[in-house]
Amino acid sequence: MAESGLDSLSQTHSITVDWRAYELLPGGKFPGGPEQAAKFRTMIDSKQDEMFTTARERFGLEMRAGAFGVDSRPALEGSKFARLHGLELEYVHACFKAHWQAGLRLDDYTALGTIAAGIGLSPIEFLAAVQNGAHRAEVQADLDEARALGISGVPAMIFGERFLVSGAQPVDVLRRAADECIAQGYASAD
Repeated sequence: MAESGLDSLSQTHSITVDWRAYELLPGGKFPGGPEQAAKFRTMIDSKQDEMFTTARERFGLEMRAGAFGVDSRPALEGSKFARLHGLELEYVHACFKAHWQAGLRLDDYTALGTIAAGIGLSPIEFLAAVQNGAHRAEVQADLDEARALGISGVPAMIFGERFLVSGAQPVDVLRRAADECIAQGYASAD
C-alpha cells in the first residue's frame, strides 16, 4: 500500500495514531431527501478525478471508485475488535485497500470476514463481535466526540489534542502541525 502522510510523518516525528470512527453516510444513506442526495452524489462524482489524482501524486496510491452508499458501521465496529487484538493498523489499511483499490463493500460481512482473516484475526470471532454489536458503544462514543469537535469529514487529524488538520494534506502540513504542538508544549519531541 502507498505511504500515507501519517506514515511519512512517523519517519521524522514520534507519533501515536489513535484511529477513531467516523461515518460519512450514517447507515449508508445521505442524511437528506432524494434531491439533496442526488446533489451530493453529483458533487462527489465531480471531485472524484481530482481526489484520485491527489492520491496518486501525493501518496503513490492508485484508487478506483469505491461503492457509494456503504454503511461503514460494521467495518468501524470491526476496527475496535482488531484494536483489542493489536491489529488495528493492519485492519484499517486492509479496509482502505479493499474499498478504494478492490472496490469491495465494507458493509458486506463476507468481505469483512476475509479482511479479518487476511490480517490474522479469526473471522468467526470477528464476525460474531461485529454482528452482535460488541463494540457498538465504542463506535458511538467516537461519533459523538467527532460531532462535539465539529468534525464534518475525513480524514481529520487532531494533533496534541489541540490542532485539527482536515483533508488529505501534504506531509509538510502535518509536520508543521506536529512542530507547532511541540513548540507550544502540547506534545514532546521524543
